[in-house]
Amino acid sequence: MEDARLNILVVDDEPDICATLAEILEDEGYSVHTAGSAEAAEVLLREQMVDLVLLDIWMPGEDGVSLLRRWAEAGLAQPVVMMSGHATIETAVQATKLGAYDFIEKPLSLDKTLLTVTHALESSRLQRENRDLRAQAGWVERPSGDSPAIRQFREQLQRVAAVDSWALLLGEPGSGKEVAARYLHRQSRRAQGPFVDLRAAAIARPNVAVELFGSEEHGKLTRGRLEVAHGGTLFIDEIADMDLETQARLFSALQERRIIRVGGTTPVPVDVRVIAGSAQDLAHAVQSGQFRSDLYYRLSALPLKVPPLSARSVDIPVLIEEFVRFYGARDGLAARRFAPETLEVLRHYPWPGNIRELQNLVERLLILAEGPEISAEEVEGALGLDNRLVLANSNFDGEDFGGTLKRARERFERAFLEYHLARNEWNIARTAEVVGLERTHLYRKLKNLSIALKGERRAGEDGDEGEG
Repeated sequence: MEDARLNILVVDDEPDICATLAEILEDEGYSVHTAGSAEAAEVLLREQMVDLVLLDIWMPGEDGVSLLRRWAEAGLAQPVVMMSGHATIETAVQATKLGAYDFIEKPLSLDKTLLTVTHALESSRLQRENRDLRAQAGWVERPSGDSPAIRQFREQLQRVAAVDSWALLLGEPGSGKEVAARYLHRQSRRAQGPFVDLRAAAIARPNVAVELFGSEEHGKLTRGRLEVAHGGTLFIDEIADMDLETQARLFSALQERRIIRVGGTTPVPVDVRVIAGSAQDLAHAVQSGQFRSDLYYRLSALPLKVPPLSARSVDIPVLIEEFVRFYGARDGLAARRFAPETLEVLRHYPWPGNIRELQNLVERLLILAEGPEISAEEVEGALGLDNRLVLANSNFDGEDFGGTLKRARERFERAFLEYHLARNEWNIARTAEVVGLERTHLYRKLKNLSIALKGERRAGEDGDEGEG
């Protein structure tokens, strides 16, 4: 990808001013479009995403203030800098109240104009970043932790960030796909551009196309996520929830680097990197006819698997610290310490809801727990791990509780280890990390429990992977 150039629209009825500003701004690395009237500016804005508007006040036909008022009512997100050689202070104040970023007088000082443009664009970028950060309910900067699984995953993200290809994040619900996508965006050459997300599963299927491509229906222009993400990254979570028609339209738009809004006829250029997320088996969805093969093969050129929390339980203390800091800063919740035995309970819990489940648990405990330390009993209660629930949901019957305590413990250990071995595809290194045992100790346990042969056979096939 070439570095994305910011687009500036100059609206002025004097051709010499348009030409001069275009020449100066293009020398500074901007892409410039010009319009000689409010009507021409409206047409251009329908066809082109711009980052800033330089707008003259006095023009034949509709004047700049009237045009700015209409833009403000329609929710124009781009900063607008007003220009005039005859405006009064009252006019300048009126324009500012309507949302103009600044006001510069004619004859234009080119140095002041360039400085104003720079400040307006930087202010717009910072506002966008602040909105993005506020929108993230459990914001963290990167996939956190020091486990081998997450270190390897961060390295993969950094390598993928160096290119501009589409990417696919595969992982269980709640495993942190959006955090990974934001980290990938910030490490890429598009980091100064917008990061826009679309949760396909949360939008009714008939409305997904409008959310993606925008619309020009009933005389109203609505920009879709692809346009808003121009120059940056669009993260589409649960992309398999899109209908086939929208999938086809998305693939075509990104291949051609232009879109047509719903109800519109004019192509609009877009420059967007797509990162897709899915908890589903997309290859199976292709075989069953629920996902387009062309879109799948384009996305799966760079597939990245987000490790589940159960495969990186050693990261739980780090994640807890982040969540405690976050809820302290956002909600003023008092920090509480998780006792060592509490962390041990959390390390051995299977986490079917992944990081999202851990985050929700921390929030609940910070709100409801009493005292400076959170005990193992409080965590077990919050997770429903009391004895009654274990008995109610277990596969044990009355005969399983006969015999000695040693025999009962062996039965539980066998079931526990077989569960984690299966969850980690019989990878010995990964399983040892999850259950908190040294690898040699795990081998010894498996042998003593008569599951050594099966475990060693699968470990021989996958063991090298576990060291990576």
